[in-house]
Amino acid sequence: MAKTVLILGGVRSGKSRFARELAEKIAGDEVLFVATATACDAEMSHRIERHQRDRPAAWRVLEQPLQLGAALATAPPYQVVLVDCLTLLVSNILLSCENHQDADAVEDLVRTELAAIVVACRERPGTVIIVSGEVGQGVVPEHRLGRIFRDLLGMANQILAATAETVYLMVAGLPVEIKSLAATVATAAQAPAKDHESMTLSAGEIGSR
Repeated sequence: MAKTVLILGGVRSGKSRFARELAEKIAGDEVLFVATATACDAEMSHRIERHQRDRPAAWRVLEQPLQLGAALATAPPYQVVLVDCLTLLVSNILLSCENHQDADAVEDLVRTELAAIVVACRERPGTVIIVSGEVGQGVVPEHRLGRIFRDLLGMANQILAATAETVYLMVAGLPVEIKSLAATVATAAQAPAKDHESMTLSAGEIGSR
């Protein structure tokens, strides 16, 4: 099994469910569930309660809204650690920054945290499964803070996707393994180019079709 598994998906894509099922299939009850959410309002409290009902009662739970890398480095050697989710971790870092409107300052904090997470995942025994949201495919957020968050999460997802052995993209509840399908710059550059002339239609050919 891969050391690090990243599960990406949009809202209600089934990413948390798939992550739970995968963790349970690999390790049964030997799972450490790391929660990054905080009950900041009634709606979030309800969401947390629902997640608590959905996961196995035998799993150990660690609430870690910040400093995830340090927590992973010192956590007991469970067969699987499931982190749900990176989305809220990035949001927590953003909002904890004294000047969260300073995009460069927050980016430095997120990059430092991601570096710690990558090292901890690499050095831990067993498997780390990390759930994260894919927020870059919708409309541009109206407010600056929303745009900063979108950019930070996109950056964080790219960093983890580059280092994880396995990456799934959830589409309508279906997990699609995308790491093995991904091309590198080198392979893309070596792809055979089609004859430009064969792809160009003359005005007469266009008119006759």
